[in-house]
Amino acid sequence: MTTSFADLGVPSDMVRRLHADAITEPFPIQTLTLRDALAGRDICGRAPTGSGKTLAFGIPLAALVAKAKPHRPRALVLVPTRELAAQVRDAVRSLAEQRQRTVATFYGGTSIRRDQQVLRKGVDIAVCTPGRLADLVQRRDCDLGDVTLVVIDEADRMADMGFLPEVKRLLDRTSDDRQTLLFSATLDGDVDVLVKRYQHDPVRHEVESDEDDPETRHVFWPAERPDRRAITADIVRHVGPAIVFTRTKHGAERLAKQLAQEGIRTAAIHGNRNQNQRERALSQFAEGSVTTLVATDVAARGIHVDKVGVVVHYDVPATDKDYVHRSGRTGRAGQTGLVVSLIAQAERAANEKLQRTLELPQGLHAIDLRILTAEDLPNPSTGGHGRSGGQGGASGNGSGSGRNHSGQSRSGQSRSGQSRGDQHRGGGGGGKSSQRRNGSGGHARNGGGSSSQVRGGARSPSRRRSR
Repeated sequence: MTTSFADLGVPSDMVRRLHADAITEPFPIQTLTLRDALAGRDICGRAPTGSGKTLAFGIPLAALVAKAKPHRPRALVLVPTRELAAQVRDAVRSLAEQRQRTVATFYGGTSIRRDQQVLRKGVDIAVCTPGRLADLVQRRDCDLGDVTLVVIDEADRMADMGFLPEVKRLLDRTSDDRQTLLFSATLDGDVDVLVKRYQHDPVRHEVESDEDDPETRHVFWPAERPDRRAITADIVRHVGPAIVFTRTKHGAERLAKQLAQEGIRTAAIHGNRNQNQRERALSQFAEGSVTTLVATDVAARGIHVDKVGVVVHYDVPATDKDYVHRSGRTGRAGQTGLVVSLIAQAERAANEKLQRTLELPQGLHAIDLRILTAEDLPNPSTGGHGRSGGQGGASGNGSGSGRNHSGQSRSGQSRSGQSRGDQHRGGGGGGKSSQRRNGSGGHARNGGGSSSQVRGGARSPSRRRSR
């Protein structure tokens, strides 16, 4: 029997609002967490991006938050990037308005005077990046003493970006009896420190992807730097929409202009772009007027657009975590994903280490555009040359260990989130998508709180879930 939002204790007026937005059935993470969150419990949730966690905390925010006084918000959402802050605001706004509550974002790259004016009027739910909020607190424009509900979203990414010391200082300023909802793709290491220090007897919930969800295919092509632009142009003409990742801001800007000169509708997103430019680029990419987004790692967790056809690692990522975060932009919302890495001779040793760490196919494939849309990937090449077919591809040498791997990996990003980019909606172009649901596991004590898990089938050594 399917669980409804009403069954989970969501107030009737908010259920009607969800239905008006064509959101009628909860995702697994929402089924697991909503009842506890609405009851005021601390939640420690492990769930990948695109699993529906925005509404898992957005509904309790709107349902429980009280009215704020000037300069003293009542609920606080901490996120790692500007883009995610804007997406959380958009997902939560209609529910908050249903309860006559206000939502506002505060992040760098925007006018701090505007932030001061908004806070002076009173904001019930503040969605913030840690740096801008710390600045406002230091200026005495924002007092966190009345905050009784805190959400920490993508806590693992905040740890990766070095934000946790600031996050701790901010949390120390909130009410001692606050409710804390923490969501992360991983709950170990620095994230576990947050759990132990700032949560009281949290209920732990975990969601993983079904084993039957679509695969993400990982392709590794030999490509020296002078050849990469032409190869990338061939890839994004062959498969799209595309996100191409570069290591530097200047590299992203230069490549975007070069691809545009070849007739590819391109936009760049990086740290030198102001917030309006970044939001416009994301909007154009989401609506299809831009087919290729060239981005630095600052955007790896800030781009939440479904149906990305391919991610291209134009420059190799610095770490295996960066590879996973970048690659997670494809293979979302039940779609098959594709990731192509361009590897120079000098980068092969580091690439082989990354492949071993993430249990990806070893070695390099011969360059051939036809394999990008083929049902089965060939084994990585042990040598020889590949000429791309179709649309004028580039050639290159393929080399590698030739180990027997399928070239496919669990994406870990199989479901979209909800509400305006964070859940499938019904009506319109394709109707409401069907959603496969796992049964929830039982409850067990785990680190001071109860734990329930939703898991797929047994894990195959050659198919690794991207986290």
